[in-house]
Amino acid sequence: MMRIQKILKAGVAGAMVALIAASADAAGGAAEKMTADADVAKLPGVVLTQKLADGLPPSIKSSGVLKVATDLTPPISFHGEDGKLIGIDADIAAALGIILGLDVEMTDVGAGAAIVPSILAKRFDISISGINDDPELEKQVDVIDYMYDATTIMTIKDNPLAIKGLEDLCGKKVAVPVGTFQAKMVEAASAKCATPVNIMSIPKMPDVLQAVRTGRADATVNGYATSVYTTEHQTGNGKGLQALPDIRLAVGYLGMLTAKDNPQLRDSVVAALQQMVDSGAYQTIMKKWSLGPLAVKTVKVNAAASMPAD
Repeated sequence: MMRIQKILKAGVAGAMVALIAASADAAGGAAEKMTADADVAKLPGVVLTQKLADGLPPSIKSSGVLKVATDLTPPISFHGEDGKLIGIDADIAAALGIILGLDVEMTDVGAGAAIVPSILAKRFDISISGINDDPELEKQVDVIDYMYDATTIMTIKDNPLAIKGLEDLCGKKVAVPVGTFQAKMVEAASAKCATPVNIMSIPKMPDVLQAVRTGRADATVNGYATSVYTTEHQTGNGKGLQALPDIRLAVGYLGMLTAKDNPQLRDSVVAALQQMVDSGAYQTIMKKWSLGPLAVKTVKVNAAASMPAD
């Protein structure tokens, strides 16, 4: 496996936080109340745990609502045929609501780049959206590491350009979601090219996939879990796409984000997630969405630096 530096640089000035948060308000969807399906609600460990509920911040206890930001990255979070949010994050969010005795309202903010600013601006209490943990990100927010992921490359079916690694993207058109770890990875790879990568920055993941599917882009660099699931199930305009599963770069954690001045919420969520891990409920949810191998055994906080560099 290639040695890749974790290069996410997510610094945002205060004025930009407000600007992007306002943009997210306009572009994002409506809040959706997460109700656990029967297969999740009956799992062991998914029960009201008063000790954990009592440890929540007073503001959340009084409102009885946990406001959650997400964006669309199947099978982590995406819309089902009926338009409702489904996926690993929807199931975990609903389970957390039961354990913590809260109503959970989840909002698709429209673009991954809006997640961090929306947490910093206190529009949401937490993000439950597969965001790559990174030491730079941890300087801004607390990151609850709740599953593993890696990065791979997606092309149109049969990989006609015979792409085998990042070096093969030189001179090609590559679509990436705005402000993501993968976007920064492509920028770093392009800097080493004799002919730079033609980087197409696109806000929404479904539109990134569409760009490759229609030939506007030659490839995308994307999360391993999303890419493999999209190939197998052809979700989110993924028809005709192919992940390159032998390419596994930058193995690391995906995290939930909370504000650094909200340790009570962070610790309550960590404990609730660990309860799900210990009871087997978490592993069952991961297997339901075909990602059992990416399950963690211990829920950690700000642990990006503990991951190997290759």
